[in-house]
Amino acid sequence: MTSYGFLSTYPPTQCGLATFSSALLRHLTVQSSGDSDRAGVVRVVDRAQPAIHPDVVAQLVNGSPGGPAAAAAALNRFDVVILQHEYGIYGGRDGAEVLEVLANLTVPTIVVLHTVLSSPSVLQRQVLERIGDAAAAIVVMSRTAARRLGEGYLIDPAKISVIPHGALTDRRLSPRASFDPFATPVAVPRRPLILTWGLLGPGKGIEGAIEAFAGLRGLAPAPRYLVAGQTHPKVLEREGEAYRDALRDRAESLGVSADVEFDPAYRDVESLMDLVRSADVVLLPYESTEQATSGVLIEAIAARRPIVATRFPHAVELLADGAGLLVPHGDVTAMTEALRSVVTQPAVAASMTAASGRIAATLDWSAVADSYRSLAQSLLGTRTGVAA
Repeated sequence: MTSYGFLSTYPPTQCGLATFSSALLRHLTVQSSGDSDRAGVVRVVDRAQPAIHPDVVAQLVNGSPGGPAAAAAALNRFDVVILQHEYGIYGGRDGAEVLEVLANLTVPTIVVLHTVLSSPSVLQRQVLERIGDAAAAIVVMSRTAARRLGEGYLIDPAKISVIPHGALTDRRLSPRASFDPFATPVAVPRRPLILTWGLLGPGKGIEGAIEAFAGLRGLAPAPRYLVAGQTHPKVLEREGEAYRDALRDRAESLGVSADVEFDPAYRDVESLMDLVRSADVVLLPYESTEQATSGVLIEAIAARRPIVATRFPHAVELLADGAGLLVPHGDVTAMTEALRSVVTQPAVAASMTAASGRIAATLDWSAVADSYRSLAQSLLGTRTGVAA
């Protein structure tokens, strides 16, 4: 039996890292036979909060005196630490406070990099290289990210593993959400549904997506565009719902407000996947040319939905075999025509569905957890099932 200590944001925080850590923890500790592995979380927060989640054993309050040492002490009670890294979640400039946690860890540490910048600042590069020195293993989620590490950072390549972001595939769904990828889902309305989801904020490219959607006027039946997800907590704290209101105004000015819907409801994993499976096409209009990892992209492929995406690196890598159409950043006309081809040409959509189906099995959370389990065991020098 192996124990895993997580350092990450965690529910009820609503962000990609929290969702990722929660899913990975559940699948690492699922009981198959005999004793199951166990895990606990040191939750990263900006302000002290009640520890209401049963997985949370301690909190790292950013900027708190002694906080990193106390977090490390809690994590040292586990066999292996799995540390989630984004520059923005830890205290200090460019999240440098995480280095103090690493300096106090005495057990093998797997660092999962959710962002690898191609043009980091001097301090960002230094922080990541020092993380690489301290970690026993580094996990990235795409070949693009691995290549960036090898070409742009002084990190031992022997430490780097590529393990994809996990997703809830159709074989992991509850019976009510069973899905035949080659049949029209019963939840799909007659009007084609174009879906974008995730935490809402600047940089997601929704402005251009609404403009591209407006170019589809005249199609029969008329498509709908659903933007699902809550406003990013930091955007909400800074400006309230001004950004969402501006998007509504944009739809109004383009004459498509009746066909563009904003749904801010929070969904658990299964209900989110039900929603994704109801879409005729998933639209990822991201403005970033840096994004080497996208959990939303993984979930769309796992749901076997046709995809239209800007040419951000992770999309270029995963859609190369036909699971989606890529459009240049800022090219609204190209986005309109890509959407048009998917919603009006069944053969195009069916080809994408078949291509994503060939990828989906490798993205199932159980397979991803097995990869982390194997990596942890290689660091410990033991075999799965041997008590620590």
